[in-house]
Amino acid sequence: MSEQAKIQTSQAVIVPNETFLQTADQLKPVIHRKETFPTQIVEVSANVNAIHGWGVAPVGGVESLTQRIFGKGESMILDFGDHRVGHLSFDVKPIGSPPDAPLKMKVTFGEMPVEMAEPFDQYEGWISSSWLQEELLLIDVLPQRIELPRRYSFRYVKFEVLDTSPKYRVSFDHIMCTTVTSANAEAVTPLGHSDPVLECIDRVSIRTLEDCMQDVFEDGPKRDRRLWLGDLRLQALANYVTFKNMDLVKRCLYLFAGVPDQQGRVTANLFIEPSIIADDTYLYDYSLFFTATLYDYYEATNDRITLNELWPTARRQVELALERLDQNGIVRDDDTWWSFIDWHEQLNKQAPSQGVLIYTMKRAFQLANEVDSEYASILAGRIREVEALTVHALWDPKLRFFISGAERQVSWASQVWMVLAEVLPAEEGRALLMRLLEECPSVGMTTPYMYHHFVEALLIVGCKEEAVAQIKAYWGGMVADGAVTFWELYDPDNKNFSPYGSNLINSYCHAWSCTPTYLIRRYGL
Repeated sequence: MSEQAKIQTSQAVIVPNETFLQTADQLKPVIHRKETFPTQIVEVSANVNAIHGWGVAPVGGVESLTQRIFGKGESMILDFGDHRVGHLSFDVKPIGSPPDAPLKMKVTFGEMPVEMAEPFDQYEGWISSSWLQEELLLIDVLPQRIELPRRYSFRYVKFEVLDTSPKYRVSFDHIMCTTVTSANAEAVTPLGHSDPVLECIDRVSIRTLEDCMQDVFEDGPKRDRRLWLGDLRLQALANYVTFKNMDLVKRCLYLFAGVPDQQGRVTANLFIEPSIIADDTYLYDYSLFFTATLYDYYEATNDRITLNELWPTARRQVELALERLDQNGIVRDDDTWWSFIDWHEQLNKQAPSQGVLIYTMKRAFQLANEVDSEYASILAGRIREVEALTVHALWDPKLRFFISGAERQVSWASQVWMVLAEVLPAEEGRALLMRLLEECPSVGMTTPYMYHHFVEALLIVGCKEEAVAQIKAYWGGMVADGAVTFWELYDPDNKNFSPYGSNLINSYCHAWSCTPTYLIRRYGL
């Protein structure tokens, strides 16, 4: 391949597969649009009992909008009643004398009340403040229909009049959001669960997934708006039991396979616009999840053509992952962000990453049985070898837990991934998870992403009652705290936790949080 055909990033040389990228382009989804309107006018006030310390109360209906007039320093907050992803438009007209100066106003969007209450200019998080959703508008000609070009993710919208002139004020009307999604709501079979809590959780899960389904499966419509492999894997599982948009999963797989680096590695995430760009972040577990996602896709569709075309990429992720094993057959650990697993500052990633490796190898073996029998034979032997070495090196018979890293850390993530990898017989895996629940090691779980894996681990060893209790406590806790879509982060013991240094920047509609609908429907909960 010529040098011109390679794309240089800071860590890797990308070698595009134009055939795969063309296939992905042909699978671009139809975007469905719908006009939605605010349901009420609200105010936000301090409330120590509410999430992040801010509560919401109604102060009027939207039918009173035309009677409300705003001058300098005045504002209102509109509640759209549910989460929206789309484009805002509104009418604004002058009241009083002819406007002799432009209208200066700000529009602020928020998924949660905290974004309406705390000033964005006081944000001190470590990721860019440009993700905070606000628009400063200078409107020279009044009256006017304003159509904001950017796409927003929100439930609440604040209109603030920063200045007019002493001679006029303004009013607003015909405020609407044109929502966008590639999900077809009519494809979803109603759950009709006898348990109203699970019924509600299922509904919120589906709405979360719907708002993250755009040109690709986005990780979150508020922030990043990228295609991340870890999110894709879980979104695809939820999609198979709800919207059933198989082509969107297929498109995402071909996009990842279309931009490997010179070693054949699949990146952790992709930028979609203005063209497909592979990020220079490579994560051990996420690269392996390409193979696991292909396995799930094939199981859901029996699409042998896609399996045949993408199998070499899937196989390569396993081969590269095995190269990281040390002389004892254990994944080499280091202090960099080499594997994700969960947002937890103290979490050692070695043992859970070992579990991800074995989990993926077993799925790669199933795929190889379909298309690559020679490699299937090789892989079967490697799986037996790696499993035996894992138990020998990482199982502590005195603690009766798997340990991780030089400090021999006992974490929830390590136990969960070893159970998911079925390193232990089912009965021993069940006993391990029961000890985990009883002893509660201090290095716990902080994201819905990790909680999903914990619940599924419970289910595969037959702990259905415990799994339902976890879903109700965790995702049900979010609903009780005001979630209409599920959040990127939720720590019941520290509800103000943010890995970014501020609740303002957290994503409150996030892809990896949508899986209760999969767990409920797939396992018949």
